[in-house]
Amino acid sequence: MSDARSASGARHSGAADSADPVLSDGAPLSVSLSDTDLRLIDTLLGPLRAWTSPRFYGLENIPAEGPVLLVGNHNLMGGIDAPMLLPEVLRRRGRLIRGLAENVLINVPGVRHLLHYFGAVRGSRSNCLALLRRGEAVMVFPGGGREAVRRKNEKYVLKWEGRSGFAHMAIEAGAPIVPVAMIGVDDAYDIVVDGNHPLLRPLRWTVEALGLSRELTPPLIRGVGPTVIPRPERFYFSAGAPIDPAPWREADDKHAAATEFRDVVRKALEEEMKFLFAERERDEGRTLVGRLRGWLKR
Repeated sequence: MSDARSASGARHSGAADSADPVLSDGAPLSVSLSDTDLRLIDTLLGPLRAWTSPRFYGLENIPAEGPVLLVGNHNLMGGIDAPMLLPEVLRRRGRLIRGLAENVLINVPGVRHLLHYFGAVRGSRSNCLALLRRGEAVMVFPGGGREAVRRKNEKYVLKWEGRSGFAHMAIEAGAPIVPVAMIGVDDAYDIVVDGNHPLLRPLRWTVEALGLSRELTPPLIRGVGPTVIPRPERFYFSAGAPIDPAPWREADDKHAAATEFRDVVRKALEEEMKFLFAERERDEGRTLVGRLRGWLKR
């Protein structure tokens, strides 16, 4: 493919226009990826992609231009499956997803610079609005870290209670929301004990010592046997139809409007997840054994 897909043609633009906003933490406003960058991403993700054989549905629903907020569900441990979306959307839609990263990641210098390089910024309201007003495609996970740091019996549960900030931002920026469902990771791992278990008390103390909520204490997980290698379950992704925030823009009660819009988006995301669950159930290649059988039949 040709070099760099972004609002600008440069790798990182230099001096921004005086009217341009400033992102926090020194993050660049404009980011583009070269063919070399994409080859690096493909190389790094290659083993996981081969192991999980992901399937993507509905990516044509992501607008080819203009501001859009992609709203997704976090799976167990967060960032295992989401990185697979970036190169797929870049190739199919010509758009670089600008991710909103957790504060705990942005606060680590080396991690921060890597995230910035590939387009992610600190997950703040001002950063999100700045990117949307520049016509970027921004991705957010309303459930945040708590949705990724699951407890037992929370498989594929959305933890959106009180989370309507993304809806406020979409309404304010006039940006459509595309619900993006992802499943697979919660099937690839089992939670041995979760963050509330007495066994993980020392880890809870460590989490709190780092200034984080004890609710973000990660569980002890296992995949293949006792290891943290994920079982070779297929990963599935689906983007739903864009939802226009226009009906909520003129509401007198902004909070009520955002809450209602959030609930509409949540229902749409849950419908995309149901679609993927149905696809998974009829997919003979869901597991590695099933995929091998399929290849042998060819």
